Amino acid sequence: MSKLATFSAQASKHIAVFFGAGLIKPAPGTWGSLAALPVFLLVHLYGGFSGAVLATVAVIFIGVWAIEKETRGKTDHDPSEIVIDEVAGMWIALLPLSYGAQIMGASILALYPGWIVAFAAFRLFDITKPGPVGWADERDDAIGVMLDDVIAGVMSAIVVVAFAALYHIVLT
Repeated sequence: MSKLATFSAQASKHIAVFFGAGLIKPAPGTWGSLAALPVFLLVHLYGGFSGAVLATVAVIFIGVWAIEKETRGKTDHDPSEIVIDEVAGMWIALLPLSYGAQIMGASILALYPGWIVAFAAFRLFDITKPGPVGWADERDDAIGVMLDDVIAGVMSAIVVVAFAALYHIVLT
């Protein structure tokens, strides 16, 4: 095996398990979602909302590549240790916080209720797989593995925006 092929195989494994988060038991998807939080914070602090969007898009595409490499030739198309899809979905759920913090000139950490709502909603949608999340999960390929979490992330982002609106209507 060439050095490039060896590097590619190692990189895909590290990316797919999000540098070990997916290897933590029990509930590797929850651990992957938790591990996504501090990394998103750093991305937002150094890149703002636009950096968060770009990083999220990059994670989706790089994640599909890593998932494809890690599941090629295997019967299990979505092994529990692969959590890069949870990272992508979690980051999508957090994008409204990044945007809100940036336009308000506030610390993203000051929006901590939104972090809790994003995490709880994402885990709920990822575990229960309602509607389109379940449809995407039924695909038997790397895109399906990523897509169910992307959809769960979008649904969670909508919940975050709804809770923020309700919070500001009730308390202001």
